[in-house]
Amino acid sequence: MSSNLARHFLLRDDVVFLNHGSFGACPRPVFETYQAWQLELERQPVAFLGRDLSERTKVPRVALSAFLGTTSENIVGLVNATEGLNIVAQSLDLREGDEILTTDHEYSALEKTWAYVARRTGAKIVTVKVPMPLVSEAAFTNTLVEAMNERTKVLFLSHITSPTALRFPIERPIAEARKRGIWTVIDGAHTPGHIPLNLDAMGVDFYSGNCHKWLMTPKGSAFLYVRPELQGLINPLVISHGWTAESKLPDAKGAFGNSPFIDELEMQGTRDPAAWLSVPSAIKFREDHDWTRVAADCRELAQETARRLQALTGLEPLSSPEFCAPQMVAMPVPEFEPAEFSKELMARYAIEIPVFKWQDHHIVRVSVQGYNSKAQMDILIGALTEMLDLQGKPELARQHG
Repeated sequence: MSSNLARHFLLRDDVVFLNHGSFGACPRPVFETYQAWQLELERQPVAFLGRDLSERTKVPRVALSAFLGTTSENIVGLVNATEGLNIVAQSLDLREGDEILTTDHEYSALEKTWAYVARRTGAKIVTVKVPMPLVSEAAFTNTLVEAMNERTKVLFLSHITSPTALRFPIERPIAEARKRGIWTVIDGAHTPGHIPLNLDAMGVDFYSGNCHKWLMTPKGSAFLYVRPELQGLINPLVISHGWTAESKLPDAKGAFGNSPFIDELEMQGTRDPAAWLSVPSAIKFREDHDWTRVAADCRELAQETARRLQALTGLEPLSSPEFCAPQMVAMPVPEFEPAEFSKELMARYAIEIPVFKWQDHHIVRVSVQGYNSKAQMDILIGALTEMLDLQGKPELARQHG
Protein backbone atom coordinates (compact mmCIF):
# COMPACT_ATOMS: atom_id res chain seq x y z
CA MET A 1 0.00 0.00 0.00
CA SER A 2 1.40 3.34 -1.00
CA SER A 3 0.12 5.15 2.08
CA ASN A 4 -1.22 3.60 5.26
CA LEU A 5 -4.02 5.43 7.05
CA ALA A 6 -3.97 3.51 10.34
CA ARG A 7 -3.19 6.67 12.31
CA HIS A 8 -6.63 8.02 11.40
CA PHE A 9 -8.52 5.10 12.95
CA LEU A 10 -9.35 4.12 16.52
CA LEU A 11 -8.57 0.42 16.19
CA ARG A 12 -6.39 -1.24 18.84
CA ASP A 13 -2.71 -1.52 17.97
CA ASP A 14 -2.43 -5.01 19.45
CA VAL A 15 -4.97 -6.60 17.08
CA VAL A 16 -4.46 -7.41 13.39
CA PHE A 17 -7.90 -6.25 12.30
CA LEU A 18 -8.85 -7.94 9.01
CA ASN A 19 -12.63 -7.88 9.45
CA HIS A 20 -13.76 -4.50 8.21
CA GLY A 21 -16.59 -6.24 6.34
CA SER A 22 -18.54 -7.19 9.47
CA PHE A 23 -19.08 -3.83 11.18
CA GLY A 24 -16.66 -1.40 9.53
CA ALA A 25 -14.33 0.96 11.37
CA CYS A 26 -14.83 4.69 11.72
CA PRO A 27 -12.01 7.22 11.10
CA ARG A 28 -11.20 9.52 13.98
CA PRO A 29 -12.39 12.76 12.29
CA VAL A 30 -15.74 11.17 11.44
CA PHE A 31 -16.10 9.78 14.96
CA GLU A 32 -15.40 13.23 16.37
CA THR A 33 -18.18 14.64 14.18
CA TYR A 34 -20.46 11.92 15.51
CA GLN A 35 -19.63 12.81 19.11
CA ALA A 36 -20.16 16.50 18.38
CA TRP A 37 -23.68 15.73 17.14
CA GLN A 38 -24.38 13.71 20.27
CA LEU A 39 -23.20 16.57 22.44
CA GLU A 40 -25.35 19.02 20.50
CA LEU A 41 -28.35 16.76 21.04
CA GLU A 42 -27.80 16.64 24.81
CA ARG A 43 -27.44 20.41 25.07
CA GLN A 44 -31.00 20.97 23.80
CA PRO A 45 -32.81 17.66 23.27
CA VAL A 46 -36.23 19.20 22.60
CA ALA A 47 -35.00 21.47 19.82
CA PHE A 48 -32.73 18.81 18.34
CA LEU A 49 -35.23 15.94 18.26
CA GLY A 50 -38.26 18.14 17.75
CA ARG A 51 -38.10 21.44 15.89
CA ASP A 52 -34.79 20.97 14.08
CA LEU A 53 -34.58 17.27 13.26
CA SER A 54 -36.37 17.14 9.91
CA GLU A 55 -34.17 19.85 8.40
CA ARG A 56 -31.02 18.32 9.85
CA THR A 57 -31.67 14.84 8.49
CA LYS A 58 -32.12 16.30 5.02
CA VAL A 59 -28.42 17.28 4.87
CA PRO A 60 -27.06 13.70 4.85
CA ARG A 61 -29.79 12.67 2.42
CA VAL A 62 -28.63 15.34 -0.02
CA ALA A 63 -24.95 14.45 0.37
CA LEU A 64 -25.47 10.69 0.17
CA SER A 65 -27.92 10.79 -2.74
CA ALA A 66 -25.33 12.54 -4.90
CA PHE A 67 -22.83 9.84 -3.90
CA LEU A 68 -25.33 7.12 -4.86
CA GLY A 69 -26.50 8.52 -8.18
CA THR A 70 -30.01 9.57 -7.22
CA THR A 71 -31.88 12.46 -5.55
CA SER A 72 -32.57 13.13 -1.90
CA GLU A 73 -36.28 12.35 -2.37
CA ASN A 74 -35.51 8.72 -3.23
CA ILE A 75 -33.57 7.71 -0.12
CA VAL A 76 -34.28 7.68 3.57
CA GLY A 77 -31.91 7.28 6.51
CA LEU A 78 -32.20 4.12 8.62
CA VAL A 79 -30.20 2.19 11.22
CA ASN A 80 -29.02 -0.73 9.05
CA ALA A 81 -29.67 -2.50 5.75
CA THR A 82 -31.55 -5.34 7.43
CA GLU A 83 -34.10 -2.79 8.63
CA GLY A 84 -34.42 -1.34 5.14
CA LEU A 85 -34.90 -4.72 3.49
CA ASN A 86 -37.43 -5.76 6.14
CA ILE A 87 -39.43 -2.63 5.41
CA VAL A 88 -39.57 -3.59 1.73
CA ALA A 89 -40.20 -7.30 2.23
CA GLN A 90 -43.05 -6.66 4.65
CA SER A 91 -44.60 -3.92 2.49
CA LEU A 92 -44.95 -5.86 -0.76
CA ASP A 93 -48.34 -7.37 -1.53
CA LEU A 94 -47.41 -11.03 -1.81
CA ARG A 95 -49.94 -13.84 -1.83
CA GLU A 96 -50.14 -17.61 -1.82
CA GLY A 97 -48.46 -19.04 -4.90
CA ASP A 98 -46.25 -16.00 -5.55
CA GLU A 99 -42.54 -16.75 -5.82
CA ILE A 100 -39.52 -14.94 -4.37
CA LEU A 101 -36.47 -15.75 -6.50
CA THR A 102 -33.08 -15.61 -4.78
CA THR A 103 -29.68 -17.35 -4.62
CA ASP A 104 -27.82 -19.66 -2.27
CA HIS A 105 -25.34 -16.90 -1.30
CA GLU A 106 -27.63 -14.60 0.69
CA TYR A 107 -27.11 -13.20 4.18
CA SER A 108 -28.74 -15.35 6.85
CA ALA A 109 -30.73 -12.52 8.45
CA LEU A 110 -32.40 -11.84 5.11
CA GLU A 111 -33.01 -15.52 4.45
CA LYS A 112 -34.95 -15.44 7.72
CA THR A 113 -36.76 -12.25 6.67
CA TRP A 114 -38.07 -13.83 3.48
CA ALA A 115 -38.93 -17.06 5.32
CA TYR A 116 -41.03 -14.99 7.74
CA VAL A 117 -42.75 -13.21 4.85
CA ALA A 118 -43.38 -16.51 3.06
CA ARG A 119 -44.92 -18.03 6.18
CA ARG A 120 -47.19 -15.00 6.64
CA THR A 121 -48.27 -14.62 3.00
CA GLY A 122 -48.11 -18.11 1.57
CA ALA A 123 -45.50 -17.06 -0.99
CA LYS A 124 -42.78 -19.51 -1.96
CA ILE A 125 -39.02 -18.96 -1.87
CA VAL A 126 -37.17 -20.28 -4.93
CA THR A 127 -33.41 -20.54 -4.36
CA VAL A 128 -31.11 -21.05 -7.35
CA LYS A 129 -27.55 -22.30 -7.07
CA VAL A 130 -25.09 -19.83 -8.54
CA PRO A 131 -22.68 -21.62 -10.93
CA MET A 132 -19.39 -21.94 -9.07
CA PRO A 133 -16.70 -20.84 -9.40
CA LEU A 134 -18.27 -17.60 -10.62
CA VAL A 135 -16.39 -16.79 -13.80
CA SER A 136 -19.18 -15.84 -16.24
CA GLU A 137 -21.73 -13.03 -16.14
CA ALA A 138 -23.79 -14.86 -18.74
CA ALA A 139 -23.95 -18.06 -16.67
CA PHE A 140 -25.02 -16.08 -13.60
CA THR A 141 -27.72 -14.17 -15.50
CA ASN A 142 -29.01 -17.20 -17.40
CA THR A 143 -29.39 -19.19 -14.19
CA LEU A 144 -31.65 -16.50 -12.75
CA VAL A 145 -33.60 -15.81 -15.94
CA GLU A 146 -34.31 -19.51 -16.47
CA ALA A 147 -35.89 -19.61 -13.00
CA MET A 148 -38.23 -16.68 -13.70
CA ASN A 149 -41.84 -17.45 -14.57
CA GLU A 150 -45.32 -15.94 -14.35
CA ARG A 151 -45.40 -16.64 -10.59
CA THR A 152 -42.16 -14.78 -9.85
CA LYS A 153 -43.00 -11.54 -8.04
CA VAL A 154 -39.66 -10.66 -6.38
CA LEU A 155 -36.02 -10.99 -7.40
CA PHE A 156 -33.88 -10.67 -4.28
CA LEU A 157 -30.10 -10.51 -4.69
CA SER A 158 -27.05 -9.37 -2.82
CA HIS A 159 -24.88 -6.90 -4.71
CA ILE A 160 -21.84 -8.02 -2.73
CA THR A 161 -22.37 -11.31 -0.91
CA SER A 162 -21.52 -11.63 2.76
CA PRO A 163 -20.41 -15.28 3.09
CA THR A 164 -18.58 -15.54 -0.24
CA ALA A 165 -17.47 -11.91 -0.83
CA LEU A 166 -18.59 -12.02 -4.47
CA ARG A 167 -19.65 -9.04 -6.55
CA PHE A 168 -22.73 -10.26 -8.35
CA PRO A 169 -23.28 -8.85 -11.87
CA ILE A 170 -26.85 -7.79 -11.12
CA GLU A 171 -27.50 -5.30 -13.93
CA ARG A 172 -28.90 -7.66 -16.59
CA PRO A 173 -31.02 -9.71 -14.15
CA ILE A 174 -32.53 -6.44 -12.88
CA ALA A 175 -33.34 -5.32 -16.42
CA GLU A 176 -34.90 -8.68 -17.28
CA ALA A 177 -36.97 -8.69 -14.09
CA ARG A 178 -38.23 -5.19 -14.78
CA LYS A 179 -39.34 -6.20 -18.28
CA ARG A 180 -41.38 -9.00 -16.71
CA GLY A 181 -42.93 -6.83 -13.99
CA ILE A 182 -40.92 -8.49 -11.22
CA TRP A 183 -39.95 -6.34 -8.24
CA THR A 184 -36.18 -6.14 -7.74
CA VAL A 185 -34.93 -5.95 -4.15
CA ILE A 186 -31.16 -5.62 -3.67
CA ASP A 187 -29.17 -6.16 -0.49
CA GLY A 188 -26.38 -3.59 -0.74
CA ALA A 189 -25.10 -3.98 2.81
CA HIS A 190 -21.46 -4.14 1.66
CA THR A 191 -21.72 -1.79 -1.30
CA PRO A 192 -21.75 1.96 -0.43
CA GLY A 193 -18.16 3.17 -0.37
CA HIS A 194 -16.97 -0.20 -1.73
CA ILE A 195 -17.99 0.05 -5.38
CA PRO A 196 -19.42 3.00 -7.34
CA LEU A 197 -23.21 3.18 -7.43
CA ASN A 198 -25.69 4.88 -9.74
CA LEU A 199 -29.02 3.70 -8.40
CA ASP A 200 -31.20 5.58 -10.87
CA ALA A 201 -29.26 4.26 -13.86
CA MET A 202 -29.35 0.72 -12.42
CA GLY A 203 -33.12 0.65 -12.73
CA VAL A 204 -33.54 -1.18 -9.43
CA ASP A 205 -36.82 -0.93 -7.54
CA PHE A 206 -35.60 -1.22 -3.94
CA TYR A 207 -32.01 -1.05 -2.65
CA SER A 208 -30.77 -0.87 0.94
CA GLY A 209 -27.16 -0.40 2.00
CA ASN A 210 -25.09 0.25 5.11
CA CYS A 211 -23.02 3.38 5.48
CA HIS A 212 -21.19 2.08 8.56
CA LYS A 213 -19.27 -0.57 6.64
CA TRP A 214 -17.21 0.61 3.65
CA LEU A 215 -18.35 4.24 3.77
CA MET A 216 -16.93 4.24 7.33
CA THR A 217 -19.63 6.17 9.15
CA PRO A 218 -20.42 5.44 12.82
CA LYS A 219 -22.44 2.31 13.55
CA GLY A 220 -26.16 2.63 12.95
CA SER A 221 -26.33 4.53 9.65
CA ALA A 222 -27.84 3.07 6.50
CA PHE A 223 -30.27 4.01 3.73
CA LEU A 224 -33.22 2.66 1.79
CA TYR A 225 -33.67 3.65 -1.85
CA VAL A 226 -37.05 3.29 -3.54
CA ARG A 227 -37.91 4.32 -7.10
CA PRO A 228 -40.32 7.28 -6.98
CA GLU A 229 -43.25 5.46 -8.60
CA LEU A 230 -43.05 2.67 -6.01
CA GLN A 231 -42.68 4.73 -2.84
CA GLY A 232 -46.42 4.53 -2.23
CA LEU A 233 -46.08 0.78 -1.68
CA ILE A 234 -43.84 1.22 1.33
CA ASN A 235 -45.17 1.06 4.87
CA PRO A 236 -43.17 1.65 8.07
CA LEU A 237 -42.53 -1.26 10.40
CA VAL A 238 -43.42 1.05 13.31
CA ILE A 239 -46.17 3.66 13.15
CA SER A 240 -44.92 6.86 14.72
CA HIS A 241 -45.13 10.65 14.42
CA GLY A 242 -44.28 10.74 10.71
CA TRP A 243 -47.39 8.81 9.70
CA THR A 244 -50.67 10.39 8.58
CA ALA A 245 -54.02 8.83 7.71
CA GLU A 246 -53.82 10.46 4.26
CA SER A 247 -50.37 9.10 3.40
CA LYS A 248 -51.59 6.92 0.51
CA LEU A 249 -53.60 9.65 -1.20
CA PRO A 250 -52.19 11.29 -4.37
CA ASP A 251 -49.76 14.13 -3.64
CA ALA A 252 -49.95 13.42 0.10
CA LYS A 253 -47.40 14.97 2.44
CA GLY A 254 -45.86 13.44 5.51
CA ALA A 255 -46.43 14.88 8.96
CA PHE A 256 -43.24 16.97 8.72
CA GLY A 257 -43.69 18.31 5.21
CA ASN A 258 -41.61 15.77 3.34
CA SER A 259 -43.02 12.88 1.33
CA PRO A 260 -44.77 10.15 3.33
CA PHE A 261 -41.92 7.82 2.31
CA ILE A 262 -39.38 10.03 4.09
CA ASP A 263 -41.39 11.16 7.10
CA GLU A 264 -42.92 7.77 7.92
CA LEU A 265 -39.56 6.02 7.95
CA GLU A 266 -37.22 8.70 9.26
CA MET A 267 -39.33 10.20 12.04
CA GLN A 268 -39.48 7.18 14.31
CA GLY A 269 -39.75 8.67 17.78
CA THR A 270 -36.82 9.08 20.15
CA ARG A 271 -33.54 7.70 18.84
CA ASP A 272 -30.03 9.02 18.36
CA PRO A 273 -29.60 10.34 14.77
CA ALA A 274 -25.92 11.27 15.22
CA ALA A 275 -24.55 8.40 13.08
CA TRP A 276 -26.79 9.38 10.15
CA LEU A 277 -25.90 13.06 10.53
CA SER A 278 -22.20 12.11 10.27
CA VAL A 279 -22.53 10.75 6.71
CA PRO A 280 -21.30 14.00 5.07
CA SER A 281 -18.18 13.87 7.25
CA ALA A 282 -17.41 10.33 6.04
CA ILE A 283 -17.79 11.38 2.42
CA LYS A 284 -15.44 14.31 3.03
CA PHE A 285 -12.86 12.01 4.67
CA ARG A 286 -12.77 9.94 1.50
CA GLU A 287 -12.34 13.06 -0.62
CA ASP A 288 -9.55 14.36 1.60
CA HIS A 289 -7.60 11.10 1.26
CA ASP A 290 -7.96 10.34 -2.45
CA TRP A 291 -10.04 7.25 -1.81
CA THR A 292 -9.99 6.11 -5.42
CA ARG A 293 -6.26 5.46 -5.02
CA VAL A 294 -6.68 3.97 -1.54
CA ALA A 295 -9.34 1.56 -2.79
CA ALA A 296 -7.17 0.50 -5.73
CA ASP A 297 -4.26 -0.24 -3.39
CA CYS A 298 -6.58 -2.24 -1.13
CA ARG A 299 -7.89 -4.29 -4.03
CA GLU A 300 -4.36 -5.09 -5.15
CA LEU A 301 -3.37 -6.21 -1.66
CA ALA A 302 -6.53 -8.30 -1.25
CA GLN A 303 -5.95 -10.14 -4.52
CA GLU A 304 -2.25 -10.64 -3.75
CA THR A 305 -3.13 -12.17 -0.38
CA ALA A 306 -5.68 -14.48 -1.99
CA ARG A 307 -3.10 -15.62 -4.56
CA ARG A 308 -0.54 -16.33 -1.84
CA LEU A 309 -2.94 -18.51 0.10
CA GLN A 310 -4.08 -20.31 -3.05
CA ALA A 311 -0.44 -21.06 -3.85
CA LEU A 312 -0.08 -22.65 -0.41
CA THR A 313 -3.30 -24.68 -0.38
CA GLY A 314 -3.77 -25.53 -4.04
CA LEU A 315 -7.49 -24.81 -3.59
CA GLU A 316 -9.26 -22.95 -6.38
CA PRO A 317 -10.80 -19.52 -5.67
CA LEU A 318 -14.56 -19.03 -5.55
CA SER A 319 -14.50 -16.72 -8.56
CA SER A 320 -12.34 -14.95 -11.08
CA PRO A 321 -11.00 -11.58 -9.84
CA GLU A 322 -13.63 -9.55 -11.72
CA PHE A 323 -16.38 -11.06 -9.57
CA CYS A 324 -14.57 -10.60 -6.24
CA ALA A 325 -15.60 -7.77 -3.97
CA PRO A 326 -12.77 -5.27 -4.52
CA GLN A 327 -11.62 -5.09 -0.89
CA MET A 328 -12.94 -8.34 0.53
CA VAL A 329 -12.00 -11.89 -0.53
CA ALA A 330 -13.35 -15.22 0.71
CA MET A 331 -10.41 -17.62 0.58
CA PRO A 332 -11.01 -21.41 0.63
CA VAL A 333 -8.77 -23.35 3.02
CA PRO A 334 -8.52 -27.01 4.07
CA GLU A 335 -11.10 -28.34 6.51
CA PHE A 336 -11.17 -26.96 10.07
CA GLU A 337 -13.62 -26.40 12.92
CA PRO A 338 -14.59 -22.73 12.40
CA ALA A 339 -15.30 -21.61 15.98
CA GLU A 340 -12.12 -23.11 17.39
CA PHE A 341 -10.05 -21.93 14.45
CA SER A 342 -11.24 -18.36 14.94
CA LYS A 343 -10.45 -18.49 18.65
CA GLU A 344 -6.97 -19.80 17.94
CA LEU A 345 -6.23 -17.09 15.39
CA MET A 346 -7.09 -14.48 18.00
CA ALA A 347 -5.38 -16.17 20.93
CA ARG A 348 -2.13 -17.06 19.18
CA TYR A 349 -1.76 -14.31 16.59
CA ALA A 350 -4.21 -11.55 17.66
CA ILE A 351 -5.87 -11.76 14.22
CA GLU A 352 -9.52 -10.67 13.98
CA ILE A 353 -10.96 -12.32 10.89
CA PRO A 354 -14.15 -14.29 10.11
CA VAL A 355 -13.75 -18.03 9.50
CA PHE A 356 -16.69 -20.28 8.69
CA LYS A 357 -18.08 -23.12 6.66
CA TRP A 358 -20.25 -22.24 3.68
CA GLN A 359 -21.84 -25.21 1.95
CA ASP A 360 -18.90 -27.59 1.37
CA HIS A 361 -16.26 -24.84 1.53
CA HIS A 362 -14.18 -23.83 4.55
CA ILE A 363 -13.50 -20.13 4.23
CA VAL A 364 -11.33 -17.38 5.68
CA ARG A 365 -12.70 -13.99 4.60
CA VAL A 366 -10.16 -11.18 4.56
CA SER A 367 -11.10 -7.50 4.34
CA VAL A 368 -8.52 -4.93 3.27
CA GLN A 369 -9.12 -1.29 4.22
CA GLY A 370 -6.88 1.76 4.14
CA TYR A 371 -5.55 1.04 7.64
CA ASN A 372 -4.27 -2.44 6.69
CA SER A 373 -0.77 -3.26 5.47
CA LYS A 374 1.20 -5.94 3.67
CA ALA A 375 2.95 -6.70 6.97
CA GLN A 376 -0.43 -7.67 8.43
CA MET A 377 -1.10 -9.93 5.45
CA ASP A 378 2.28 -11.57 6.05
CA ILE A 379 1.19 -12.29 9.63
CA LEU A 380 -2.07 -13.80 8.35
CA ILE A 381 -0.39 -16.03 5.76
CA GLY A 382 2.19 -17.16 8.32
CA ALA A 383 -0.52 -17.96 10.85
CA LEU A 384 -2.62 -19.90 8.35
CA THR A 385 0.43 -21.82 7.16
CA GLU A 386 1.24 -22.88 10.71
CA MET A 387 -2.31 -23.63 11.84
CA LEU A 388 -3.26 -25.57 8.74
CA ASP A 389 0.17 -27.25 8.73
CA LEU A 390 0.43 -26.61 5.02
CA GLN A 391 4.19 -26.75 4.90
CA GLY A 392 4.12 -30.29 6.30
CA LYS A 393 1.40 -31.53 3.94
CA PRO A 394 2.72 -31.69 0.40
CA GLU A 395 -0.65 -32.94 -0.84
CA LEU A 396 -2.12 -29.59 0.22
CA ALA A 397 0.80 -27.29 -0.46
CA ARG A 398 2.45 -26.28 -3.67
CA GLN A 399 6.16 -25.86 -3.67
CA HIS A 400 7.56 -22.47 -4.64
CA GLY A 401 10.34 -22.39 -7.20
